[in-house]
Amino acid sequence: MAQKVLLKNLTTFDDKRLHFGFSLGVNTTDFGIMHYNVIGDNPNFDPNNIEVVGGVAITADKRVRADIVKMNPGFTVGIVTNLRLSDSFDLRFLPGMSFGSRSLTYNIPVDDVNSAVSTGNMYSIKSTFLDFPLLVKYKARRMNNQRPYIVGGVSSKIDISKTGKEDLVRLKSRNPSIEAGMGWDMYMQFFRLSTEFKFCFGLRNILDNGPKEPMPQVYTNAFSRISSNMFILSFHFE
Repeated sequence: MAQKVLLKNLTTFDDKRLHFGFSLGVNTTDFGIMHYNVIGDNPNFDPNNIEVVGGVAITADKRVRADIVKMNPGFTVGIVTNLRLSDSFDLRFLPGMSFGSRSLTYNIPVDDVNSAVSTGNMYSIKSTFLDFPLLVKYKARRMNNQRPYIVGGVSSKIDISKTGKEDLVRLKSRNPSIEAGMGWDMYMQFFRLSTEFKFCFGLRNILDNGPKEPMPQVYTNAFSRISSNMFILSFHFE
């Protein structure tokens, strides 16, 4: 019974030179963080202007640390453009938009003048990305109405939500990334549904200079490097 041949749907679908679709998904965003050993190791640290945040004096020997303690869910939408290269390879362009946030927890109090309520030691960074991934898809042999695949390529992400100057942690808007993932094509009666899990690894140090004075500089100056990563579970309708 397990080897029974089923009625195949969309038997000529993979022969199309070019086809389109749309994509819906959920995501979580993460940071790859590198700290200075002590805040005084940062060349931007000014020993003649000691900051005091939440009653804590930030001296040169202060170890300031931050990390993401939990993942916040986000949402991703996009358009699928698929170019057939061969029986096993496709070239895919999936422009879209992603909404996400990251919550940094510091080992010092967070003094955010833009927040009406105290956030304790946590600082939230919300982002809206324009995504421009260009990917190569390698497909295994079709099994009745199923077909597994792997995908990989490059993408450019642009964060259009950054006003910049008053953010306690300032980030650059452009982030080139490498993307890799796997998925499963399911041929339905009228369309193909693909479930795909993908990792996006940021290549650039997106840490910008600190906010304008007299905003506290310590929350940005604690880092030597920040890269942006994203994990996406997508559902493609083609």
